[in-house]
Amino acid sequence: MKTIFKNGKVIDGTGNDGFIADVVVNEGRIVTIGHADIGVNDQVIDATGKIVCPGFIDTHTHSDLSAIVNPALSAKIRQGITTELLGQDGVALAPLPEQYIAAWRKNIAGLDGDTDKIDWKYKNTEGYLNLLEAHHPATNLAYLVPHGNIRMEAMGLDGKPSTREDVAKMCEVLERELKAGAFGLSTGLIYMPCAFGDTAEMIELCKVTAKYDGLFVVHQRSEADDIIASTQELIDIAKASGVWLHISHMKVCGKKNWGLIEQMLGMLEQAQAEGIRISFDQYPYVAGSTMLGVILPPWVHAGGTDKLLERLESPELRKKMIDDIKNGIPGWDNFIDFAGLDQIFVTSAKTANNQDAVGLNLIQLGELRGKDPYNATFDLLYEEENAVGMVDFYGTEEHVIKFLCRPEQNVCTDGLMGAGKPHPRVFGAFPRVLGKYVREENCLSWEAAIRKMTGKPAEVLGLKDRGLLKAGYAADIVVLNPDTIIDKGTFIEPNQYPEGIDIVMVNGRLALINGIESYACSGSVIRKKY
Repeated sequence: MKTIFKNGKVIDGTGNDGFIADVVVNEGRIVTIGHADIGVNDQVIDATGKIVCPGFIDTHTHSDLSAIVNPALSAKIRQGITTELLGQDGVALAPLPEQYIAAWRKNIAGLDGDTDKIDWKYKNTEGYLNLLEAHHPATNLAYLVPHGNIRMEAMGLDGKPSTREDVAKMCEVLERELKAGAFGLSTGLIYMPCAFGDTAEMIELCKVTAKYDGLFVVHQRSEADDIIASTQELIDIAKASGVWLHISHMKVCGKKNWGLIEQMLGMLEQAQAEGIRISFDQYPYVAGSTMLGVILPPWVHAGGTDKLLERLESPELRKKMIDDIKNGIPGWDNFIDFAGLDQIFVTSAKTANNQDAVGLNLIQLGELRGKDPYNATFDLLYEEENAVGMVDFYGTEEHVIKFLCRPEQNVCTDGLMGAGKPHPRVFGAFPRVLGKYVREENCLSWEAAIRKMTGKPAEVLGLKDRGLLKAGYAADIVVLNPDTIIDKGTFIEPNQYPEGIDIVMVNGRLALINGIESYACSGSVIRKKY
């Protein structure tokens, strides 16, 4: 039985003008685009007045564990996302040697969550990807090898500089994991243990990544005070290694640093003129979201979460933490400095005891607990074993639009999938671009915006049969209403699905039908072929 999307405006992901046509799907693939005659057994979807486009590709996502414990991935399907790139920020699920399971679960809980529903003994990327396949996810899933996991396997969790032998071992691990089908290397140079890696370490790892034509996806060392030096580091790594540089969730944090945006973009333009391949992704909001533990100075994280918790037990070390936060440490992105205690909000906590903290900023948390906001926050992190999420406000709408319109940009969610009150980007990043910045503010055309969600990220990842509506390509398809599409979630009430996404098809099976989930769970694990 064929499926025919009839009379819709086809926007094919290339950036070219849309046109009215029928899209015919059979056996999971797009067969033709043009005029289609309807057969007796054909499934016909009337797309009159709607846009028919490729499924959206989310290049920065944290569905790594959710895809196993809740494979329907409703927050992604309902906003038209059909493909996700896991393994972000250098701290994800694989590789994971068994001796580090307990410590590593604590380390990643704030980003990816935690569960006892799996035994965590999958060991490496091959085992993890097999586990994903066994749970039949709703979206297509690709994977990056996380730098922190590599470093942990090669040299443990101590915050020591790497030796030549350590780097050689890391390169060996990375090559093994890339051969399992990963699309490149990720790092988060504000997260532990990635932050302990220096430029020389990253260059050697990126040489291996470039050998396999992989992508280097990086949460850079600074998105605030030291963003110029941080950006130069990335350019130096890309130049020395030949890797494709993809910068995660592009932003400049803090009012005092906004004047650096043009200089930073100029650096990227110059690097591209010299032949360096550069792209970046961005979520369309003025606030970010990550683990609340990032407010702690880097030395607090050395040795992993168990050591962090020990340090939080010490009144003397707490005083030093407060002093470092108030006075700053060169090269460290100080979230409290650039956002403020009143602009950092708790979004999730692991235990029932601290659910009253969810939705409060750090000043309000201190008032609730009857103590200063620093120690109230330290107590929360201690009691929750560092598994606390947060939202921080750092930018302006003008800057969102500036980055959105850059040729290097593609859209992402960077959505943390845990409970509580997550960042609204989990539910609405892609519809927000189309509803707010295309329809309402006319910042981009429909064709340009949809390319940034489909064809552009497919090019970045090197996907050969996704990201476009084209005969022979995988049938990942979205039908949306251009008159109504919009995100609905707010920072106060984020858990709201968007409007205007009518149909979502993944690999030829309908996952969303007239806004209602079918739970087809027809996604696949995409392994890069080497």
